[in-house]
Amino acid sequence: MSGPTPTMLPVTKGIRRAVWSFWSRPFQAHHHQIWVSQKHHLLAWILSVQTARQHYSETSLITDDAGAAMLVDGLGLPFDHVSTELEALDAADADWWILGKLYAYRAQDKPFVHLDTDVFLWKRLPKAMEAAPVLAQNTEQFPFVGSWYRPEAFDVAVRATQGWLPPEWSWYVAQRRGEALCCGVFGGNDIGFINHYADSAIRFIEHPLNQTAWELIGFKIGDNILFEQYFLSACIAYHAHHETSPFYGVYAYCLFGSAEDAFNPEKAGAAGYTHLIGGAKRDEALAESLEERVARDYPQEYRRCLRYLRQMEATPKARPVREMP
Repeated sequence: MSGPTPTMLPVTKGIRRAVWSFWSRPFQAHHHQIWVSQKHHLLAWILSVQTARQHYSETSLITDDAGAAMLVDGLGLPFDHVSTELEALDAADADWWILGKLYAYRAQDKPFVHLDTDVFLWKRLPKAMEAAPVLAQNTEQFPFVGSWYRPEAFDVAVRATQGWLPPEWSWYVAQRRGEALCCGVFGGNDIGFINHYADSAIRFIEHPLNQTAWELIGFKIGDNILFEQYFLSACIAYHAHHETSPFYGVYAYCLFGSAEDAFNPEKAGAAGYTHLIGGAKRDEALAESLEERVARDYPQEYRRCLRYLRQMEATPKARPVREMP
């Protein structure tokens, strides 16, 4: 796992808050399968939090009771603020795993950067990026029809069942736009816009009139990025071009100009940014490098992780319960 030896750097003016989110039910239902093991999932948490807190003085976790029991009480991650407001999703369909992130975005009340669990910041984000209304990892370009994004299929399903569509979505799809923003890292300074975007995405998923369309769509785990990444791009494009919008002129600053740049080792190294996207989380060599890195740089946290795993193995059927403060 590449990156410099950690040192506590002085915090300069700019974004101060780094945020992570974890909704435990989707992880227990299916997302645990994307990691080589539970140990490596927890090691990624350690590295993500510990690297980012070298640059951002305030750390925050948005999770549920089981997530707090695992990450705070069990793993001992040093968050300044912990919220279990994702308990509100207890009855939600776990296939909509993106709701955990969207709820976390909507909960923010000041400039922030949200990091995925598999993102490691070896360097602070650029000043121009931290000053932007919205920040994201990179743009993604794709054919409107025939790609891993399926905006047309979802649009047709909702219209056919007389569901509800956000105006930004309808405007963007009508233009057959094929662009999204990867949210491995996401945040910004325009909290009003970010709250509006996240609230609209949540409403899009949860709207009673849309449930029939989602049933027709069927398997949707892989389509969650439509409501986070594609819809984010739609919201920015819509409000940036409508002079009557309260968010007129909003824009996003991306760390990389394309997905290819984001996963180019030289460019990612220069940016001080690692994202273990997709199949990388099941790569045995990368898993070994991750473990070596955490064991070397954060030995106390590494040992606590191993102790926690042994405790969980001793009581495999026990559901983690948050200890009372």
